[in-house]
This record gives sequence, structure tokens and C-alpha cells, in this order.
Amino acid sequence: MQRGSAILHGETDAIERAGRRSASVYRRRVLYTTLSPCIMCAGTALLYEIPRIVVGENRSFEMSEALLRDRGGQVDVVDDAECVALTERMIAERPEIWSEDIGMEAAELER
Repeated sequence: MQRGSAILHGETDAIERAGRRSASVYRRRVLYTTLSPCIMCAGTALLYEIPRIVVGENRSFEMSEALLRDRGGQVDVVDDAECVALTERMIAERPEIWSEDIGMEAAELER
């Protein structure tokens, strides 16, 4: 939804906005995200070797935490009530945007 991009999620947007940096800079950073990262965002974190990701909540969506951990990343899920409420509100108010953002058709979510 950000800037009309099909691939710009919060995680990739944060990395994009950080600008061009040497790999060593990313290897010393922590990525904070409201939701558990999708495969695309996890891949970006792996590509830049970001060692730690702090996840606000993973109740509503979880796809890549095992992948990140298997590749040596640290994933800390804080299960923050505010993140949970924000996500639940988004899903309730804008299910079509939610399904698009996570790469699923609305009908798939109903199964």
C-alpha cells in the first residue's frame, strides 16, 4: 500500500529509507517490525545480514521466523498488546488490503 508498491512493506521500506550503506552497517542493526516478517522481508533481512529482528506480534501472521532462525538470526517476539490490537483493527476494517499485503486472496483467508 505504501507508495502504491506491491513489494514495499514496513521492513523493506525501513531498509530503503536507511539509504545505501555498507554491509557492515546492517550487520550491527536491529530491525523492528509490527508483524512477523513475510518471506520477502525475511529475505531482505537475510540478504543484508541483519542479525536481530524484534516482532511486535505474530498471532495474525507468521511465515518466516523459522527461516530467519535457521539462518542464524535472532527473532524476538514481544507479543505487544498495542500491535495485536492495531493488526486486528486493520484486518477487520480493511480485509482486502490485509489479504493483498500478505499475498493472499480474501477467499483463501476464509478457509
